[in-house]
Amino acid sequence: MPARCPATAAPGPLRRRLPAAAAVLLAMLAAFPAMAGVRVGVTPGALADSIHVAAEEARTQGLDVEVVEFSDWTMPNRALDNGDLDVNYFQHQAFLDNVVRETGFSLKSVGIGILPNIGLYSEKYTALADIPDGATVAVASDPVNQGRGLALVEAAGLIRLKPGIGAKATLDDIAENPRHLRFVEIEGPQLVRAIADVDLAQGYPAHYVNAGRSDFAGKALIYSGVSDQYFAIRFVTRTNRADDGDIARFISLYQTSPAVRKRIDASFAGNAALYTLPWLQ
Repeated sequence: MPARCPATAAPGPLRRRLPAAAAVLLAMLAAFPAMAGVRVGVTPGALADSIHVAAEEARTQGLDVEVVEFSDWTMPNRALDNGDLDVNYFQHQAFLDNVVRETGFSLKSVGIGILPNIGLYSEKYTALADIPDGATVAVASDPVNQGRGLALVEAAGLIRLKPGIGAKATLDDIAENPRHLRFVEIEGPQLVRAIADVDLAQGYPAHYVNAGRSDFAGKALIYSGVSDQYFAIRFVTRTNRADDGDIARFISLYQTSPAVRKRIDASFAGNAALYTLPWLQ
């Protein structure tokens, strides 16, 4: 996925001015209202690829679906709030909660999508038991994804976090560190490059796939899984559209289409360890 995707990184300040290109795109969307049907906002990569497949299938069933791709990660929620989109599909619940808290947008998750798993990766060690005392561990620098990474480090048995903190943890919430691990904070998209310089790193399999390292993407020492649903990508609408029948129909098609499932699997290099389909659990 492109840099700073909310599936892998928290947003920057949401009240900053939109880049010029972003403002132009929003103006174009407003100038050309959507036809009857569903206008879906996505971000490029695995998410957009699967949505395009679903949209094509929806059209054959009489539901007009228009797909709009965004490269700026603040835009899909702004466009949704403005009424320029009917639904977007690019963010996990942690990201959405942060957006609503910072902006006051009246947005709601109405369906669950892909859960991109994360892993703990190493180019130096092949088992968690081999991680030495004093090892350097890279985790995401943003608070949303750092908590997810630390929760996985705890699940690996390497640290213990304060009781009940879970995926909301920061480095300050490490209660026990018996191996004296040294943590370094790195922006999520840069963790792929950092792997050569540390002993262990929080990693996003899709980033390794996109970097041409599909084999390595499948060699994490541990992966997150379906219990990590807070970080599954969500279908999000404005609160007043939460019961829209066409949106519900499109989400159902996405979740049940064999063609969509095939496209998702291809986007994750055909490796089921790299992603979860939580609606099937």
